[in-house]
Amino acid sequence: MDEAIRWPNGFAPGEAPIHIVNRLETTTPPAIVWRRLIDAAGWPAIYANAHDVAIEGGGADLFAGAHFTWKTFGIALRSEVREFEPETRIAWLATGIGVRAYHAWLVIPSATGCTIVTEETQSGWVARAGRLLFPTRMERWHQKWIEALAA
Repeated sequence: MDEAIRWPNGFAPGEAPIHIVNRLETTTPPAIVWRRLIDAAGWPAIYANAHDVAIEGGGADLFAGAHFTWKTFGIALRSEVREFEPETRIAWLATGIGVRAYHAWLVIPSATGCTIVTEETQSGWVARAGRLLFPTRMERWHQKWIEALAA
């Protein structure tokens, strides 16, 4: 768990039944990782688990306060960007039938590139059922996403 994540009430790892962490050190510059991360419309091209991404008001890029809809893990979600610090951090609150999630990303510069960290907490009956039936599915998909951001 990264202490730099700013968890909203009810979403801290100790308060949520599901907590996922992925981390990757890369030589990719933080600006490139960030560009790929905020290009929500482009997620399906690099993350096969993202579908039908649409930012309210149009556009391709996420921004502070952006609302967007998308599908992932077969669930339709409505999300709101709650944190947005360019090239450093982004996090969104996502809600769908039977799931509430907070997904946070950190891009931490290093001497040779950056470290990408993603953490997500979830609650709700659909989230719990998915975790029970597919215990490592989210970790595997998030790892693919993080690797695509670094590629």
